[in-house]
Amino acid sequence: MDIASLRASHAHHWSLATAIRALAMDAVQAANSGHPGMPMGMADVATVLFQRHLKFDAAAPHWADRDRFILSAGHGSALLYALLHLTGYRQMTLEQVKNFRQLGAITAGHPEYGHAEGVETTTGPLGQGLATAVGFAMAEQSMQARFGAKLVDHRTWVISGDGCLMEGISQEAIGLAGMQRLSKLILLWDNNDITIDGRVSLSDRTDQRARFAASGWTVLHCDGHDPDDIDRALSAAKQANGPVLVDCKTIIGFGSPKKADSSGAHGSPLGAEEIAATKAIYGWPHGPFVIPAAIKAEWEAIGARGAADRAAWEARLAAAAPGKRAEFVRQMSGEPPRKLAAAIRAFKKDASAKAPKVATRKASEMVLAVVNPVMPETIGGSADLTGSNLTRTADLGVFTAENRKGRYVYFGIREHGMAAALNGMWLHGGVRPYGGTFLCFVDYARGAMRLSALMGLPVTYVMTHDSIGLGEDGPTHQPVEHLAICRATPNTHTFRPADVVETAEAWELALTSTRTPSVLALSRQNLPTLRTSHSAQNLTARGAYVLAEAAGKRQAIIMATGSEVEIALRARDILQAKAIGTRVVSMPCMELFAAQDAGYRRKVLPAGAVRVAVEAAARQPWDRWLLGERGRDGKAGFVGMEGFGASAPAERLYAEFGITAEAVAAKVQALL
Repeated sequence: MDIASLRASHAHHWSLATAIRALAMDAVQAANSGHPGMPMGMADVATVLFQRHLKFDAAAPHWADRDRFILSAGHGSALLYALLHLTGYRQMTLEQVKNFRQLGAITAGHPEYGHAEGVETTTGPLGQGLATAVGFAMAEQSMQARFGAKLVDHRTWVISGDGCLMEGISQEAIGLAGMQRLSKLILLWDNNDITIDGRVSLSDRTDQRARFAASGWTVLHCDGHDPDDIDRALSAAKQANGPVLVDCKTIIGFGSPKKADSSGAHGSPLGAEEIAATKAIYGWPHGPFVIPAAIKAEWEAIGARGAADRAAWEARLAAAAPGKRAEFVRQMSGEPPRKLAAAIRAFKKDASAKAPKVATRKASEMVLAVVNPVMPETIGGSADLTGSNLTRTADLGVFTAENRKGRYVYFGIREHGMAAALNGMWLHGGVRPYGGTFLCFVDYARGAMRLSALMGLPVTYVMTHDSIGLGEDGPTHQPVEHLAICRATPNTHTFRPADVVETAEAWELALTSTRTPSVLALSRQNLPTLRTSHSAQNLTARGAYVLAEAAGKRQAIIMATGSEVEIALRARDILQAKAIGTRVVSMPCMELFAAQDAGYRRKVLPAGAVRVAVEAAARQPWDRWLLGERGRDGKAGFVGMEGFGASAPAERLYAEFGITAEAVAAKVQALL
């Protein structure tokens, strides 16, 4: 539908949608940076969605049973900011819109979770929003199964563009959603045929409708500038049995005389002259950032449309049985149950007494066996490595279209999609998600793991097969640099526990974290229990601690993590037999140790002694503890990996690469 027809036959709709377009053009122009074309093209779809279909109340941005709206095409952030301002979200003032992309404003270049109410997730890396939305939809279904449709009954709406659908993560996401038949997930595709380089045909010829249909989605389409046709498609989407793609055919930069339907409207301001010409075509005589009071009032009425639904929901929650209501509130808040701490303490005491020799991946499974029964909100899964990651416990059941009460997800070979879905589950609320794969496949999950850290989401990544100790699968599967990658990521706790007790402590910290994701790097090979004296205190929470003190004068400190702590202790035996007093420091989490006060760090790593770190990985993260914190270059050494691994049994590999107690002891002696 062209602009003249829209203005003639849908004048009321046109005035509402034009307010979005005007704000988007003005914000991008004021910033001299941004993407005006997408908001201009999708304004009609967004107007129909917010006016007629989206269940929300601008006065209650955190209402638990609201529909979730996710702008996967995050470069079009001006669309979202305009909608939040117009509908009356308190934080999104006109001043914030005017300060689009400026330091200190909540209107970041791409939507950022936690900056502004109404932004459900951070988007920008294309495809991540769509994949995260799958987790939102899964969490909604899980919560509904636990608490009933009277308390949980809402949809997840997503706007994505061609770029989101080109990214590989999109196929993982739509395959998972189709298999799970997530009937409350609706994707609105901004089908404008333009990327930054130009026409989509320059780089892609995929039949997107056929792709989604082949993945189990219902596929609908509409004229993205005809409000009646949009309404028809969205109404049909809400009735579908399974996830829905709505192909919204739009024109990028709609109305711009020189830049519409071209890449010129994609990633840069239109310019003052072009904006003036476009507004004239729109019949919008107002200056920059001017929204007539009558139009703003109509938008605010749309923002208040859900108030009655919210009030009715609050009444239903208040009428629920006290125990059910309290549990719903607790799970939505992310607060762990009181029973968790006691369960972990009892597990640690039993493990210290029995001292099993198990791989830390097995220890993780043992911990989950006591955690999952007391935390009904946990949902676990694996990227087709359940038998290797050991992430499923007997009580979980499988989450499927037929059994939404199940709490274990078979994600398939979809590390990208799994990690993003975990983010979505946490963001939805009411779910404490964890997912497993091999540590080397951090490479695949990395995009979503970075967003976990950026958003401050306490998702748990169970990363097994953490070193050359996995053996015969060889260097393609042996992570050498991946601990360094995780440790280099801000706001991430990377745990590499040495035994079953440290594994339990790491899980406790992961499950009680409020703003930080956790990576649990776990061994394939069996490790002895080293902590055989029970301590109620969580020593892993300090990041590093003295596991074995020097006998006699302290001349050396050996630091280690994971499977190499055992090697460090055997090296200490060799050195102590030679009257070289040696302290062993277990360092399961460098980030937590760095966060301790200087006095504690000085106590663990005092000046004077030779320091050697041992880890079957790259040296890079260790230099702070070897050379800094009162260390010296001439008195510090590292025993670990300098290149990639090889295919052989684990014991042979440790000998081949010189990661042995004898090599560690020799390194210490050479530095003395």
